[in-house]
Amino acid sequence: MARKACVHNLGCKVNAYESQAMQQLLNEAGYEIVPFAPGADVYVINTCSVTNIADRKSRQMLHKAKKMNPEAIVVAAGCYVQTGSEKLIEDGTVDLILGNNRKQNIVEALDEFYKSRTPSADIIEINRTKEYENLSISGDTDRARAFVKVQDGCNQFCTYCIIPYARGRVRSRVPEDVLEEVRVLVSAGYREIVLTGIHLSSYGADFDGREELLIDLIKMTAQVPGVMRIRLGSLEPGIITEEFAAGLSKIPQICPHFHLSLQSGCDETLARMNRRYRTKEYAEKCALLRKYFDRPALTTDIITGFPGETDEEFESSYRFVSDIHFFETHVFPYSRRKGTKADKMAGQLPEHIKKERSARLLELDKERRKEYASSFIGQEVEVLIEEETFAEGQKMLTGHSREYLNILIPFTCSVGQGDIVKVKVSGITEVLHCNLIGTII
Repeated sequence: MARKACVHNLGCKVNAYESQAMQQLLNEAGYEIVPFAPGADVYVINTCSVTNIADRKSRQMLHKAKKMNPEAIVVAAGCYVQTGSEKLIEDGTVDLILGNNRKQNIVEALDEFYKSRTPSADIIEINRTKEYENLSISGDTDRARAFVKVQDGCNQFCTYCIIPYARGRVRSRVPEDVLEEVRVLVSAGYREIVLTGIHLSSYGADFDGREELLIDLIKMTAQVPGVMRIRLGSLEPGIITEEFAAGLSKIPQICPHFHLSLQSGCDETLARMNRRYRTKEYAEKCALLRKYFDRPALTTDIITGFPGETDEEFESSYRFVSDIHFFETHVFPYSRRKGTKADKMAGQLPEHIKKERSARLLELDKERRKEYASSFIGQEVEVLIEEETFAEGQKMLTGHSREYLNILIPFTCSVGQGDIVKVKVSGITEVLHCNLIGTII
């Protein structure tokens, strides 16, 4: 009888990709993949360490796994392993520890444990390696969009961020491996490819003797037969040049949806964060994208209550965010993180101030989402059908436009998951967190 294994993911899209890759490796080795519930023989928790809260949740999920089956093997993998391995080793809950760049060894590590029954830890000095861990996936045919990890690590060292210590320095995946995975995914039925990484804008910066950068990889991906859409993960403002924006606009598959990290709309706060741009430059980058794309969906992240953020600095940040008119703003109260420079900064703010400032930005976000979505009412958009659902008293279809607007469509048997259809937008809806409602033309 096959052993049962569960892979439970915490954290970002890159983590989710790596979890899917580990699950595929286990499945290929003969394990039966089961949900995160009692009864598994192996529980793999792919941990996150982006905040102290993420650390705590990672520990909680490891303990929960052990309680669900005390006889099971519990594997801790990922970022919390890199930043908190000592605590994990002392904890006694975990049987196997796999740091970043070691997830590809999941099957071999389990095989060794079954032989020795001895807990072990496989952790490297992540900041000293130049090796890209070449995990890959072949897809899951019940989905229409596939994430492809092309880069790992970060050299930025923002003062609030632990990720460079958890993920190491920039390491890029060679184009040949990326394109092979894209070909496999397209043959499995995927229509949209999302290129993602820890610091995607740095793709290719570490290549020795090669000149491929992110724009080159995007162009090569677009040439793979069957790729209908290409979407990009989070970008740094510095990558948006006239040449880059113009180059993207000439690629038909590029989705006009760009997530540009901001973190604060105040120059003084950006300086304390060690961000590499200021608001004037950021606004120029947004203008460039709007020059080359018709109504691109611009989205961003904002941290409120960063150490030393005065009322005046927050108001400056708020005004800047308001003036840019983002489609979506992801708002996060500053989370103090041990091991970062910001943790030791003066001017740590109380939680109620962080929450009050976040609440104001979230209200602005609601207004801007509605504003952007409303501009598409009465117009035609291209929608990738992703799933069936039940809403407004009837069976419906949902999918995303190229701008990443989530659109609700009355069900029809003539189309299904993975189909790309033209839709006439008729109005706004908040059903199932959708932005718009429309009908297939």
